[in-house]
Amino acid sequence: MFASLKQHYVEPIRSFNRPARLFLIMTIIDGVIYSGWQLFFNLYMLQSGYSREFLGLVNSMPSAAALVFGILMGRFSDRIGRKPALMIGLAFSCVSMLAEVTLHQPVLIAASAFLYGVFNSLFLVSQAPLMMKLSDAQNRTMLFSLNYGLQTISGAVGSLFAGQLPALFGQMLSVPEQSAAAYQAVLAASILLGSTALIPLWLMKEPPNVEEAATAGSEVASSRSSRGWAARQRPSRALLVLTAKMTAPQLIIGFGAAILIPYMNVFLKDRFEIGDSALGLLFSVSSLLIGIGSIVAPRLSTRLGGKVHAIVVTQGVSLAFLLLAGFAPALWLSSIGLLVRTALMNMASPLYSAFCMERTPGRHQGFVNSILTLSWNVGWAVGPFVSGVVQDRYGFTPLFVTTAVLYGAAIALTWFFFRGMEDAPLPAPGVVAMAEVID
Repeated sequence: MFASLKQHYVEPIRSFNRPARLFLIMTIIDGVIYSGWQLFFNLYMLQSGYSREFLGLVNSMPSAAALVFGILMGRFSDRIGRKPALMIGLAFSCVSMLAEVTLHQPVLIAASAFLYGVFNSLFLVSQAPLMMKLSDAQNRTMLFSLNYGLQTISGAVGSLFAGQLPALFGQMLSVPEQSAAAYQAVLAASILLGSTALIPLWLMKEPPNVEEAATAGSEVASSRSSRGWAARQRPSRALLVLTAKMTAPQLIIGFGAAILIPYMNVFLKDRFEIGDSALGLLFSVSSLLIGIGSIVAPRLSTRLGGKVHAIVVTQGVSLAFLLLAGFAPALWLSSIGLLVRTALMNMASPLYSAFCMERTPGRHQGFVNSILTLSWNVGWAVGPFVSGVVQDRYGFTPLFVTTAVLYGAAIALTWFFFRGMEDAPLPAPGVVAMAEVID
């Protein structure tokens, strides 16, 4: 047992270089932002007197922005480098989030949410390509999974802590703990604390692309031809087809998640009248389980015969627990369904990201990752607004059923497209570069 733990966990973690460790520190701090934000932003907006339809519109703005600017942000990240892209994205995301909770005019709130979507898109599309540069074949899956897991574990701690803050700020500000002012203070504190994630990013030294180093000599000669340069920058036809296949499951899952997941706190409040502290504890445990599941994912991937098998199995089993969360008659049973569903569904996320990046040339990873992010955001651009309308008219029942059906369709597509692909060798940087020039 100890030999297995050492081989599959200890040795890959020990092999991380300094930039990879700084990246993980950034991830831990960044998780603070989203723990408080996800827990209380919806409640803050509703307590401030805004309608659920307007809340749905605001929640749709970031994804709408990613739809418009996502590919541009991916290309921008390819051009300026991953570290500068992450720093710009994180800094201006924090500013935009602060604007959302300090401004009161609906137009300005929606505009701030849109700007947040632009900069958060730059932040997100730059992470996976950077992790590819910070890892090798032996520790890559662990880095992707540990990054995802640490973010959620830090979110668990943040959620547990944030759940106690409304009462604290309510007492400090002499307002009710479930008031808009108390929630606003929690959100502002979470954002300001999370912005310190810029420090490890600033200390990080970004390594050069392995692909660029491997092909540097040949590119010096060929770069004199503008036609040759343009050919190298253009994704090949095969890569575009593969990207389309990678995109389809993300598109379907994105819409299924968008109509339900942002409102799980509202669902629990409406259905079971759960208190803020209990809500914070539940979301904290949920994040903790996601983190643990993400760290277990590399080992599960090995046991099940590859990333694709692990993705299909974990996401498939999660469907039963999704329906349990939505239709259980008691809070404790619904909570079990929510916790297990969240852990299983999210366990697959870093595996899918690593799988896609491994099959993408380094020079195009920002572009491809932006397409994947864009496909996810298609659903999130319209889903929250649609969900708000459905909640007002029909409640949460049709949302749970629709999400389960969409998740099932996405899982089937993942298996159909990729079940045999992991048996094929990964593309070698030099070979990929030449193939793209020929194509």
